Amino acid sequence: MTANEAAAAILADLADTAAAREALYKDLHRHPELSMEEHRTSGVIADELARIGVEDIAIGVTGRVGVIRNGDGPVVAMRADFDALPMDEESGVDYASVNPGVAHSCGHDVHVTALLGAVEQLNEHRDAWSGTFLAIFQPGEEAGAGARDMVDAGIVDKLPKPDVALAQHVLGTVPGGAVGTRRGPVLTTASSIEITVHGAGTHGSMPNLGVDPIVLGAAIVGRLQTIVSREVAPTDTAVVTVGSFHGGTKSNIIPDSVTLLVNTRAYDTDVAQRLHAAIERIVRAECDAARSPKAPDFRYYDQYPLTINDDAVTDRVRAAFDGYFGDDSVDMPAAPASEDFSIIPDAFGTPYCYWGLGGFADMESAPGNHSPKFAPDIQPTLDRGAQAIVVAACAWLAADWPVKPAGR
Repeated sequence: MTANEAAAAILADLADTAAAREALYKDLHRHPELSMEEHRTSGVIADELARIGVEDIAIGVTGRVGVIRNGDGPVVAMRADFDALPMDEESGVDYASVNPGVAHSCGHDVHVTALLGAVEQLNEHRDAWSGTFLAIFQPGEEAGAGARDMVDAGIVDKLPKPDVALAQHVLGTVPGGAVGTRRGPVLTTASSIEITVHGAGTHGSMPNLGVDPIVLGAAIVGRLQTIVSREVAPTDTAVVTVGSFHGGTKSNIIPDSVTLLVNTRAYDTDVAQRLHAAIERIVRAECDAARSPKAPDFRYYDQYPLTINDDAVTDRVRAAFDGYFGDDSVDMPAAPASEDFSIIPDAFGTPYCYWGLGGFADMESAPGNHSPKFAPDIQPTLDRGAQAIVVAACAWLAADWPVKPAGR
């Protein structure tokens, strides 16, 4: 039996659980929770693992891992994140969020439902594969905190080391019902930077008696735009965004300070470091030019590593997808979004593959992730998500062993 034949056997009765999985998904979608506060969701996951009959290990604040130990063989880890976003939902679906100001507008509820579906199929069909499957349910992805929390809580010591780690994300940029793979960098490294520049407050009618941080901040915003256009090579990709500019309380008061919130993205860690160095250099120089009374303050937060797929692992996943899904196995474009998934496999020293799951039949009008209107088609998305996990996992769990994926 080939790996894809094993996957087909494992998935043969997936339709029998469709109604239950769709009900679970709607429940998760109705009850979103913010990063590192996902206690209800974590409890639902624990209840589902208990119902399926799978070992459940709590790790960190709300993280959980379902473990299926099924004899000798490789160890495959699959990650699903489960936090939501601080925003109102405008999807119009009848199972929309009942929690004001919180919404599953990124699809993490799809990820959880798909992974639980895969866990149930793998557990029910142990005769078709051999090894260990780790279902990692990770909180706090939207805050860049959940993967680090699980690592800090000892995930490396509490679980067997995976031979390969896998993850997927539902997207509107991959055709509905398709799975998209990509070698190498797939998601950017990212950082948010809070920058406070200082002036000297005075009456708006007497600007000569103070130092105006509003003018200083405006000069900084304009100058930061030159970093990508004039300091990053045309062959590289980078983004510098000023997403917030806050200062002052009244039109005739020059304030003491202004705070800027800046976000950077890059597909290369060296480029990211150059962006940060350029930002600090420009801000300090503009402060000197404006006679700022003290040095600017910099605070880095919400930092995400580069997500870079291992070539050998990705080739193996793609071959499995091609064989099982045919034309629904496609290339995934690189995305200037960011993830903290890689923190966990990097802590283990494990190579990984992260792929895209198409969530909308109508790609032309598909809302982007984090849109208040984001609500993927329930089917075939939930089925395809569970199928993709089983097919990718079987490329190891139902294949000849040992397999030695290339190191990163």
